[in-house]
Order: sequence, then C-alpha cells, then structure tokens
Amino acid sequence: MTKGILGRKIGMTQLFSENGELIPVTVIEAEPNIVLQKKTVENDGYTAVQIGFADKKGSRTNKAEKGHAEKANTSPKRYVREIRTAKLDNYEVGQEISVEVFQEGDKVDVTGTSKGKGFQGSIKRHNFARGPMSHGSRYHRGSGSMGAAADPARVFKGKKLPGQMGSEQVTIQNLEIVRVDTERNLLLIKGNVPGAKKSYVKVATAVKGN
Repeated sequence: MTKGILGRKIGMTQLFSENGELIPVTVIEAEPNIVLQKKTVENDGYTAVQIGFADKKGSRTNKAEKGHAEKANTSPKRYVREIRTAKLDNYEVGQEISVEVFQEGDKVDVTGTSKGKGFQGSIKRHNFARGPMSHGSRYHRGSGSMGAAADPARVFKGKKLPGQMGSEQVTIQNLEIVRVDTERNLLLIKGNVPGAKKSYVKVATAVKGN
C-alpha cells in the first residue's frame, strides 16, 4: 500500500556510494507530519489519509482550519495533502508520521510546484523549432501557421502558443531514496525534484516502480 510524507526541499548535494560512484541527491526536510483526517467511502466516496506539514500562523488561519486541526489535537498546517491508496487501518487521527516510513532503496514519486518562468514564447515553452536565422529569412522565433484563413477561419482550441510557463504541479516518478536521516528528519533522494528551494513537496510510494 502507498506510504507518503510531506516535506520541504532544502537543495541539492552529492554523496559517494561504497564503490566510489558519485550520486547527485536532493535533500528534503520532512519533520513529523500529522494525520488530520481519515477519508472513507461512506463519508467521502473514496479512501484517503489527509496529512499536514508545517505549522501555520494563527493570524493566517480561519475558523474552519482551526476546527479541523483541533479534531486531530494539533495546530493548523500550511501544507495539507492526501495519500489516496493508503491502508486506513495503519493510521489514526493525530498520529505522527516520520521519515522512518521509508527505507534506503525505496522507489518514490515526488510531487511539487515547478519554478515559475513567466510569459514565454512557443520555442521555450513548447520546444518548437526556430526558422532560419540568415539568407534573408524574416521568420525566426514565431509560433508558425495559425491554420487556414478561409475555413475554419479560426485558431483551433489547444494550439500551442506563447503564455505563462511554470508554476504548475509536476510529479517526477521512480526516484530512489539514497539515505534516511532519522535524527535530522531528512530524506536524500537521487536526482532532482520539482520546485525551488524551501518549496513544499509530497513524497509517496512510486505508482509504477514497485
């Protein structure tokens, strides 16, 4: 069954394996999470465990969030997510989840919000090829043909065009946990994960890797 924990991306560093191989790792700080709610088919139409990470200031919390957190005997959390296919019997409301749920070698999927890149053209945003840069070409970095003029006399829905790039939910699958530091509540994950430093991420058992 799926296990998961929420954490904060600290940055990247590198380790050496026993055979001398250099491994690039992302450091994720995952202080103990709190189980805020158990969702059941009878009440919610599906099963899931809702967990929270990082305390929220009282001045930024509304009554609903305070009441929800009090049921779990904890303070309101800034980052709240669900683990959908978790085994409900293993969890109780108010329970703490630490990095010990994972072990070295586990395969995980990491979900975060990618870095925002602002308004970008179609070459950067969608990997379009550019036009010739010389020989009198006046077409360099445009979006290409917009479609026939007479019929249908409009641009089709879904055409890839310039626009806002980044700042969207991204999941990278099948990453390997290289080390679990229980003393400092750290997970060291091989490779890179989405988001900027200090951004929140969800680490869950890999859907495909296991």
